[in-house]
Amino acid sequence: MKYLVFILIVMFSIASCRTATPPPVHSFHMQANESTAAEYRASRTRVFDLIHTDLKVSFNWSKRYLYGEATVILTPHQYAQKELMLDARGMLIHNLKIVSVSDSIVADYIYNDDVIKIKLDREYKKGDSLRVYINYTARPEEIPIGGSVSITSDKGLYFINPDGKEAHKPKMIWTQGETQASSAWFPTIDAPNQKTTQRIAITVDTVFTTLSNGLKTNTIYNADGTRTDIWEQKLPHAPYLVMMVVGVFDVIKSSWKNKEVSYYVEPEYRKSSEKLFRETPEMIEFFSRITGTPYPWDKYSQVVARDYVSGSMENTSATLHGDFMRMDEREMIDFNGDEYISHELFHQWFGDLVTCESWSNLPLNESFASYGEYLWEEYRYGKAMADYHIYNDLQQYLGESRTKMVDIVRFNYNEREDMFDRHSYEKGACILHMLRNYTGDEAFFSALKLYLQRNQFKSAEMHDLRLAFEEVTGEDLNWFFNQWFFDKGHPELDITYSFSEADQLLKVKVKQIQDLKEVPLYKIPTSIEIYYDRIKERKSVTLEKVEEIFEIKCERKPLFVNFDADKTLLCVKNDRHSDDEWEYLYHNSELFKDKLEALERLSDDFIIPSTRWKTIKAALNDSLPAIRVFAISKVARAAQSSDSLLIWNKLVSILMNDKISSVRQAALTSLLIGYKNTDPSSVLLKAINDSSYIISGTSLIIYTNIHKDEGLKMARAMKDPANKPLNQTLLNLFSRFGDERDASYMLDVVSRVEGFDQYEALQMYSIYIQQIKDVKNVADGIDYIYNVATRDNIWFIRTAGIQALYEIKETFKQKEVLVDKIEMYLQQVKSTEKDYRVLQLIK
Repeated sequence: MKYLVFILIVMFSIASCRTATPPPVHSFHMQANESTAAEYRASRTRVFDLIHTDLKVSFNWSKRYLYGEATVILTPHQYAQKELMLDARGMLIHNLKIVSVSDSIVADYIYNDDVIKIKLDREYKKGDSLRVYINYTARPEEIPIGGSVSITSDKGLYFINPDGKEAHKPKMIWTQGETQASSAWFPTIDAPNQKTTQRIAITVDTVFTTLSNGLKTNTIYNADGTRTDIWEQKLPHAPYLVMMVVGVFDVIKSSWKNKEVSYYVEPEYRKSSEKLFRETPEMIEFFSRITGTPYPWDKYSQVVARDYVSGSMENTSATLHGDFMRMDEREMIDFNGDEYISHELFHQWFGDLVTCESWSNLPLNESFASYGEYLWEEYRYGKAMADYHIYNDLQQYLGESRTKMVDIVRFNYNEREDMFDRHSYEKGACILHMLRNYTGDEAFFSALKLYLQRNQFKSAEMHDLRLAFEEVTGEDLNWFFNQWFFDKGHPELDITYSFSEADQLLKVKVKQIQDLKEVPLYKIPTSIEIYYDRIKERKSVTLEKVEEIFEIKCERKPLFVNFDADKTLLCVKNDRHSDDEWEYLYHNSELFKDKLEALERLSDDFIIPSTRWKTIKAALNDSLPAIRVFAISKVARAAQSSDSLLIWNKLVSILMNDKISSVRQAALTSLLIGYKNTDPSSVLLKAINDSSYIISGTSLIIYTNIHKDEGLKMARAMKDPANKPLNQTLLNLFSRFGDERDASYMLDVVSRVEGFDQYEALQMYSIYIQQIKDVKNVADGIDYIYNVATRDNIWFIRTAGIQALYEIKETFKQKEVLVDKIEMYLQQVKSTEKDYRVLQLIK
């Protein structure tokens, strides 16, 4: 799963159009060292093994019910059994039978606490086949609400716009099984260490398209005008990966080695989706090649769903993406979707083919999927872009580590969803990158191949990965796995250098200065690269003590000594070099991280003019976009120097000409921040026409701050409720400067906003409602916000609606209008809300 990271306090000081990546998110309430529960979270004991699941499903849209018939085939795992327990959340059980070849027996059962306890007709031994038939109704809207920040709901089955009242949203049904929500729509053993084949017969009105795992093997047109699609998954996979989607879609078809590769999208997004997903076959080929394991499933589909409760989900052979992947071609200038597409695709091997045996071992799924993003970027866009990606991963983890520092593989979490954090994703990816660097590419990918082939269609724990690497490398790697996967924290290094001319001896002193009461003393194999004129020498070293001094004979004084030469260590370091040395590194290394580290150090307290300033200016023309972005962020200080006009012209040139939108955006930001006393109006008017929505929207907002009436006139001429990314900008503007003329547009637009974007949209709409005067427009707005506060699938979106009602109530107390209506709505919210997280915030 690739989750979206959202920021609940949104800063709109510059822009409020679509961000360069989907709305950023994670745990906004995470406490330090949250996994403090004493209970050991063992893998679920396998009493029975699932063999096959056969489902027949149809739907009652008005009640949000699924009518199901399930036949579950199982066998005792080891010991003889006289009873069976199946997970089934909040269902009505109508009929339950034990089915034999010649007969069926109505079974005695007890259904309590979301578990069906079935008394079997006889003792079943290992190897015996047990077949259980259950006729049931799933009622996802009536089960207790759960979920987390990363996966915001656990209802399992979702009816989107079931009554058709939301004019701009299609009717849709989809499922979400991770972590243990599949049992909300079919009876099963809902654990990641189970594997089952499956057959699903989905009955729908003929207007709808269906999608599930595996292949569609038959279609039956029924006498009542409905249609039944039969989908079969013939290779076993975990129950949480079972999926189903119903909706009106265009199906775009491609292929990889005679296997269907398809994309299910809303018809109006067909053209842009062809471009968005077009790299998928090449990704499949690339991942098949580097893992030494051809893509294992019968087909690969991707579907874009409405109102999804997370980012994307790697259901076997059928990935589901949230609606942030519904975009036009212009939006793809700022976000091409590769990060999410590659992440979920790599899961088809790491997570689907081989599944973590427990949620404690989640990094076997998510660390690999996150590293899959790096591998694809390295292959498709080059090492520098990939290194920038994993640099950001490191920063994300380090940010979380300030308030949460836990083992990556941990057995004492409070809730399963606690595992979906920066440790399991980003830190894990950084660790795999170190492991690859340590073992070398040939051994690394050979070990992955062995791990996948040895454990295919089964579940695994982290030690299975270690054993595969040990068999390939011949080395006992407990030291690596223990300190990185089974312990918390990271090393902090202080590095100093000295050279004796008399002895021609280089000394590199490295101290591990992390708190050894909290985190381990690390064994750190790395390399030291020594730069001479056009020659480099490399020495392999290993840190094992609190302080190490490495002595290296040199023929002459080095121009630079580069500790961690490959820049793969997951650490914080203070690398003590002179300005001349950092400048040398910037100009003589091709590595992104070398260049960035040099510029970071040179940009600390630099003066103008200086050699530091000269290097920073040179970086404005660097071939690596991320380096240009960093340099641009620093040159704003030149606005008060003799280089002011030179830098202004350079930034304007970058804004108008650079091919990378993130670089142009950085130039615009630097102009606005650095040249506060300069009227940027002429530049902004040009930038409003930029191909990037981000730059265009940012420019329009800032221009309107300077020239309110003219900016509003331009904004009103751009009104188009169907233009999703542009509407984010106009919501921002009209929330602060709009009036009654914008009321119908604002309500129309905010009602179209979906998913995580609703949070900031509700904030802006609430501000707008509080500043207008027409009572009818205010009442319409309050009605809409109340609807969100009571009906949205995402708990924190409902919370945003409730917060908006409270704010509007406080404002209108002074005006003495509509207060009673708002108070009535708030009381109704309190009486109907079931989620404890929302109720806590209401209190």
